[in-house]
Amino acid sequence: MELLETAPRFDRPVIVFDAFCVLCATNAQFVLKHDRAGHFLLASMQNEVGASIYRYFGIDPSDPDSFVVLDGGRILRDSDAVLAVIDGLGWPWRIAAIVKYVPKTWRDRAYLLLARNRYRIFGRREVCWLPSPEQARRVL
Repeated sequence: MELLETAPRFDRPVIVFDAFCVLCATNAQFVLKHDRAGHFLLASMQNEVGASIYRYFGIDPSDPDSFVVLDGGRILRDSDAVLAVIDGLGWPWRIAAIVKYVPKTWRDRAYLLLARNRYRIFGRREVCWLPSPEQARRVL
């Protein structure tokens, strides 16, 4: 975790995801459906908001190996970002946070293996996933 005073700020945590990745877009839809409190905002790395967040933190939006959660000036990456999303969704999803007891190096290795192979395993969309009109207010 890295805290930067000049980081982009939003009023809620922002999940930056790959909208071409079938797994990532499905996860974004899951968050929008189950985050009933509206805790998270979402931005795809393909749009200007998501790409600018990636660039700010030194991640190439055209070749990322991670999705991130930006919470205030704090950036969470890899398995820490996954855990932040699980925690933010609340009960019953929070029970999956038991994964936090797995050593971080193991969690991150597993995450990065999946992230690097996400298109091969889950597929790649020809066009970016677009939110429904009612979801659009939470997508930057």
